[in-house]
Amino acid sequence: MALQILNAPGSDARGTADQMRERIAQAIPDAVIEIEPAGSGHFEISVTANAFDGKSRVQQQQMVYGAIADLMAGAAPPVHAVDRLQCLLP
Repeated sequence: MALQILNAPGSDARGTADQMRERIAQAIPDAVIEIEPAGSGHFEISVTANAFDGKSRVQQQQMVYGAIADLMAGAAPPVHAVDRLQCLLP
């Protein structure tokens, strides 16, 4: 029996990245969002937003993670890990 690799990179990764982008944009409307699949359910995210002004680095990251939390939940979530998260001010 062949071993099935969950969340293997491919077209699903782009679809998941699009879902992540939509959720972040809903939570942080003025954001400029870049998301790159990094393989096997891993992603790299960069978010630039005025909404981060006056917030600590942890608070900024919590805003982003809060927006995509549902994509990281469950037994086999489409997002296994965020390998890099940059939160930047414009």
